[in-house]
Amino acid sequence: MSELANKTCVPCRGDVPPLKGDELSGLAAQVPEWEVVEEHHLRRRFRFKNFREALGFVNSVGELAEEQGHHPDVSFGWGYAEVTVWTHKINGLTESDFVFAAKVDRL
Repeated sequence: MSELANKTCVPCRGDVPPLKGDELSGLAAQVPEWEVVEEHHLRRRFRFKNFREALGFVNSVGELAEEQGHHPDVSFGWGYAEVTVWTHKINGLTESDFVFAAKVDRL
């Protein structure tokens, strides 16, 4: 399990550049089930047996988002949920996005 999941998301002040290159790759290696899309956002699709399980997962992600103050985009339907996360304030990725992804992996 990634050590990232033990950290807390830190609100972005907007005065930091988005992660790129090796720094981005190092964090991505700690959440291997997540796809880094165009060095801009993280995405992962989760599979479930039915709609009720997907809904339960989405509700858990919502609770985590409120707790961490870091809010992903979530879509779901019968048997799946997809979570997409990035730091909107800088329109790219920060360590907090990877922290959030690692915490979602724990759900």
